[in-house]
Amino acid sequence: MLRKHMKFRKQQDLDNILAWQPSEVVRLYEPSGFCGHDREGSPVWYHIIRGLDLKGLLLSVSKQELLRFNFWSLELLLRDCEQQSQKLGKKVEKISTVFDFEGLSLRHLWKPGVELVQEFFSALEANYPEILKNLIVVKAPKLFPVAFNLIKPYITEETRRKVLILGVEWAAPLQGDGRGAVPAHHPRLQINYGGDVPQHYFLRNHVRVQYDHQATVGRGSSLQVDNEILFPGCVLRWQFASDGGDIGFGVFLKTKMGERQRAAEMTEVLASQRYNAHMVPEDGSLTCTEAGVYVLRFDNTYSLIHPKHISYTVEVLLPDQTSLEKIENSRQASRLPHPPLWPLGPQ
Repeated sequence: MLRKHMKFRKQQDLDNILAWQPSEVVRLYEPSGFCGHDREGSPVWYHIIRGLDLKGLLLSVSKQELLRFNFWSLELLLRDCEQQSQKLGKKVEKISTVFDFEGLSLRHLWKPGVELVQEFFSALEANYPEILKNLIVVKAPKLFPVAFNLIKPYITEETRRKVLILGVEWAAPLQGDGRGAVPAHHPRLQINYGGDVPQHYFLRNHVRVQYDHQATVGRGSSLQVDNEILFPGCVLRWQFASDGGDIGFGVFLKTKMGERQRAAEMTEVLASQRYNAHMVPEDGSLTCTEAGVYVLRFDNTYSLIHPKHISYTVEVLLPDQTSLEKIENSRQASRLPHPPLWPLGPQ
């Protein structure tokens, strides 16, 4: 393990990484930052999901640069731990991190973006296994259990025990009696709030994707891909590209089980329209509000001359039941008086 870690440090040039500067688009649109120290002197790093445009960032810089930015941030925090140790006369070795999930939406479940986050957490567990003191989730919406379930396989059981989910009603349990809940200087001064990345930063018009399936949709015909959803709250996610021209695409819910139905016989969930997927690959997702068989329909009925070749990936994302229960419990508990769980202290 030590040999692998030393190889990782050499590959990432971690001994010199603090001299590195991220590119402008990363500095401006990666929504996170240092916001002070907790009462024990540990540094606190804040992440803002609402302002995270992973697709825009990955169209503007390489995946390696975004990973390097996160390693750079970790090394900055470790340097702060050393400074705090000298200042306070005691060992400070861990960090607290807060994830503000307000504004979490289906766009944050874009597959290449999720894969980037998964890769970061794998590297975090392998090379910084003891750095986390707390991982605090605030303003967790109903979609959070689905997002957490995508990351959970990449973090250890020890890290999972450090996750504190506070839900939407987060302020009372986090602040408790309110004493020392805000750092001496206003944290907005060091937190980048991100936002949508302007297109003038884009270096490419799409991210290269590996697809699971290929098929040919004959001229004047359609292709139906069935996906069984066992319970509400699951997320259906897709990516596709076409060759030979544009392709129609829509999502439907079957009204009869066990047989093929025409589009007009099914319930329309996502209206069918034509996509220029031969020019720019398409991706999307939806939250399934009821159980049943959802049909992804690739439509070439309007083309009487040309067949279309398509490549596609379809996934059903399940919510994490434990985090779902934690969110519900936190909402109920937030209506009661709370002792301070983790208030921020003065600098």
